[in-house]
Amino acid sequence: MPRVSQLSAWMENRPGMLAQVADALGAKKVNIRAFMATAMDGRGFLRLVVDRPAVAKRVFAQHGWKTAADEVVEVTVADAPGALARVAERLGAAGVNIDYAYLGTARRTGKVNIYLAVRDAKAALRALR
Repeated sequence: MPRVSQLSAWMENRPGMLAQVADALGAKKVNIRAFMATAMDGRGFLRLVVDRPAVAKRVFAQHGWKTAADEVVEVTVADAPGALARVAERLGAAGVNIDYAYLGTARRTGKVNIYLAVRDAKAALRALR
């Protein structure tokens, strides 16, 4: 269960923007493993985990998309009812608060990855062992 780099990016909120981001990353052979996209304060906001974060950062900079990098906890679980509950219960019991979470690919049949933004990654990892 690793800690992984998550990129966050602000961009224009308009039709086709997500396609433009995905195309730009794809052109540089960056694979998106997980993402969430929303509109906030009138702008587009994207969080994603990719296989080549340094390359993705350069792509974002070339397009003028403001970015930040954070560390999130990656937890691989069965793609089954109750899997998220078990992870969240263990973290709650350990006193670790989840600021936000989203799903992504796990590269294994029947599995998904949960990406958790927590304030204390070490405590989260200990709780999930």
